[in-house]
Amino acid sequence: MARSRQLRGTGTGPVSPLARSVEDYLTSCRARGLAPKTVDLGYGWPLRKRFLPWAAREGLGAPADVTVRALEKYAAELLASPGRGGSGVLSRHSVYTYLRAVNQWSRWAKLAGEDVPDRAAAPLPRLPKSLPNVLSRDQIDALEAAATTERDRLIVRLLADTGLRVGELVGLRTGDVLQRSRGSFIRVRGKGDRERQVPMMPQLTRRVERYIEKTRPKDAHGDRIFIGLRRSAATGSYEPLTTSGVEQLVSDLGQRCGMTDRVHPHLFRHSFVTSALSQGMNPIQLAEIVGHTSLVMIQQVYSHLSPNDAYDAMAAMLLR
Repeated sequence: MARSRQLRGTGTGPVSPLARSVEDYLTSCRARGLAPKTVDLGYGWPLRKRFLPWAAREGLGAPADVTVRALEKYAAELLASPGRGGSGVLSRHSVYTYLRAVNQWSRWAKLAGEDVPDRAAAPLPRLPKSLPNVLSRDQIDALEAAATTERDRLIVRLLADTGLRVGELVGLRTGDVLQRSRGSFIRVRGKGDRERQVPMMPQLTRRVERYIEKTRPKDAHGDRIFIGLRRSAATGSYEPLTTSGVEQLVSDLGQRCGMTDRVHPHLFRHSFVTSALSQGMNPIQLAEIVGHTSLVMIQQVYSHLSPNDAYDAMAAMLLR
């Protein structure tokens, strides 16, 4: 019964060997410690909701049926599929995500000894290069100044000066401020429950410690640093701030400052990485600070830096 419930999104008939293989792959992803959100949305949704229904319509019931020709047909149909709401077509970024999930399953299935045809991989579409917006230091200062509470000012400053993900920020606990002989750090629990220590400058450290000691509600529920400003009607106590609460906060601050582009938590992370690379920080050290397990994401962010940035970095290296 549990197995039947697990194989969702694959139709009402008998479960195919292909669907079982996909579920085994997702189980392997979980066993390797990938974040549940990554498994369910990044891999599970494209495979269960897009690929398996298409494969069933095409009569592909086993891993051996997933040939290069079949995947080329799948890619072509995705590129012509309507987007959300039935208007236009799927974006190339969506198509890329769906096909990448299939290719990762195919590689896993081959290594697992399943009868997948050799070189069975879908052609990935070229992605248009877009330049991500970044916040200047003046804009960050303006956002912080627009906040009306020390809690909100600290949220802006921590996002800007540490590159934390919003989920990492709301997960911070009162015992996560660490003093080491070489400086101050904050303990962060990242994707896949991987823990890292992110450096903090002394002034920011003092502000966080002072907030925890003097401003944070004493009767807050749990030990999270950032707490809602009002008591919960359900519990009568101050509850931890949520990711959606932070998203709404920084969006409102952006509007208050008259910024035309939407301000969101990940924009601070982009800005932190861009600024660090522009000023010559070692990409390997930067990847450790922001919690990337490889340099791929760093390279993607770095690709939008201007030629002047490259010139300045080269000059700093050769003329020092």
